[in-house]
Amino acid sequence: MTTQDLTMRRCIGSTRFGIEAHDADASDFPAQPSQKDGLGRMCKPHWRQYTNALRKAAVARKGEETTDVPAPEPEPEADVVETADETPEPEKAAPRRARNAKANAESEEEVVAG
Repeated sequence: MTTQDLTMRRCIGSTRFGIEAHDADASDFPAQPSQKDGLGRMCKPHWRQYTNALRKAAVARKGEETTDVPAPEPEPEADVVETADETPEPEKAAPRRARNAKANAESEEEVVAG
C-alpha cells in the first residue's frame, strides 16, 4: 500500500443537491488528471449522485420549457371583402440563367442571331 491509499481526503459535497462534505479515503476518489494531485474533488459515490441529480434537473428544465410555450392565438378574420380590382397580380419570376459557360455562350449567340 502506498501512502496515498492511507491518507484521508475531503469530499467537497454539493449544497445544491444536499450532499454533505466529509472526509474519505483517497482510494475512494476517481482519477482526475487535470487536478494537481490527480484525484477528483468528490468521492465516487457522491460524484455519481451529483451527476444523476444534474441530469434529472436538466430533464426537468427541458420539460418545463416545452410546457411553458403558449399556444399561438388565432388571428381574427378580416371583415373586408376584396374585389377583383383590388387583388394584386402575382409577380413574375425572373428568367433562369444557364449554369455553365458553354450554355451561356450558346444562349448569347441565340440572342445575337435572333
